[in-house]
Amino acid sequence: MLAHLAHHLVTALPVPLLPFIRDEFALDYTRAGLVISAFGLVYGASQLPAGWLADRIGARLLITTGIIGVAVTGLLVGLSQTYLMLIISLVLMGILGGSYHPAATTMMMALVKPKNRGRALGFHMVGGGLSYFLVPLIAAGIAAIWGWRGTFLTMAVPTIAFGVLLHVLLGRQAPAKKVAPGAAGSSAETPPTRGQFRRLISILIMSAFAQAVVLSTISLLPLYLVDHFSVSREVAAASIALVYSAGLWAGPVGGYLSDRWGRVTMILISCLAIGPVIYLLNPAPYGVGIGALLVFIGVIVYVNTTVSQAYIVDNTPERTRSTMLGIYFFGTMEGHGVLTPVIGYLFDRVGFYSSFTIIGAAVLAVSFICTGLFWSSRD
Repeated sequence: MLAHLAHHLVTALPVPLLPFIRDEFALDYTRAGLVISAFGLVYGASQLPAGWLADRIGARLLITTGIIGVAVTGLLVGLSQTYLMLIISLVLMGILGGSYHPAATTMMMALVKPKNRGRALGFHMVGGGLSYFLVPLIAAGIAAIWGWRGTFLTMAVPTIAFGVLLHVLLGRQAPAKKVAPGAAGSSAETPPTRGQFRRLISILIMSAFAQAVVLSTISLLPLYLVDHFSVSREVAAASIALVYSAGLWAGPVGGYLSDRWGRVTMILISCLAIGPVIYLLNPAPYGVGIGALLVFIGVIVYVNTTVSQAYIVDNTPERTRSTMLGIYFFGTMEGHGVLTPVIGYLFDRVGFYSSFTIIGAAVLAVSFICTGLFWSSRD
C-alpha cells in the first residue's frame, strides 16, 4: 500500500500542475494536452514489456525501478527549462513507471493465501487512491510557494528514498516468497483449459474496456461541471476528489466481498453498473445528486480493478501472471489515453446528453457481449 502511494506521488502531479505548466511555456490547449498524453500513452504501452520482464527477471527489481524511475524522471521534469525537455522527461517517466503495477500485483499474490487475495489487492488500491486524493491538495500548496518545478523536485526526493528502502525490505522477504506459491493450490500451476482461457479473455476485455471508458469520462468531468453547471474551475477540480475518495475504502470492501461472493459476481455487478451511472449524469442535479454519482463512480472504479486483478491471478499460471496483468493494465491505461479525445470529440459534436447516452450504451453492450461469451465458454 505504501509502495503504491509512493509510486503515484509523482505520476499524479502533471494534471493538477497543468495550469502552472501552461502559463510557464505559453501553451495552447493542444500542446497542454500533449503534456498529459506524453506520459499517459507511454505509461500504458510500457505495461506489456514490464509484465513480460517481471515473469523473467523477478518482481522486486521491476517494482523498485517503477518507484525510483518515476522519481528520478520527476527530478528531470522539475529541472526542465524547455517544453521539449519537459515532454522527453514525461515520456521517460512513462517508460520507467510502467514496470510497477504488473510486478507489484504478482509479488503480493505470491505472499498471500488465495482466500485473502481480494482483500490484499483492495488494501494495495488504498495507496493509489490516497495519493490521487492528496497529491492535488499538496501540489497546490507547494506550487504556490515554490512553483511547479519545486513541487516535482520536492515530491521526487522522498520517493527516491522510499524506493531504496523498499528494495532492501523486499530483498529480506525473498525466502518467504518461495513458500507461498505452493499454497496457492494446483489451479495456479495447472495450464488453463481452452474454456478457462476464453472466460479469462472475456473478463479481461470487459473489465479493461469498462475501466478505460470510466477513467476517460472522469478526465473530462471538470469540463462538464464548468460548462453545464457554470461552476468555477476551482470547484470543478475539487469535485473530482470525490471520485478518488472512494479509493480509501472501496478497494478493500470490494476485495473482501469478492473473497466471499466470488470474483465473477463482483466484476459483473461493477461493469454492468457503469453504463447506467454514466447515463445518470444527464438528469442528476448539481449538488447532492452529482456528488453521489461521483462517489459511486469511484466505488465502481476501485471495486472493478481490485477484483479483476484477483480474477486474473486466480486463473493464470504463476509463470505468466505478470504478463497477463501487463496486458490488462495496457488495455486499461492505453484505452484511457485513446478514448479521452474520442469522448471529447463526442462532446464537441453531439453535446453532453447524447454523449453520455452513447457512452453508457457502449459500455452496457460490451459488458453484455462479454458476459454472454463468458457463460457460453465450456471446457
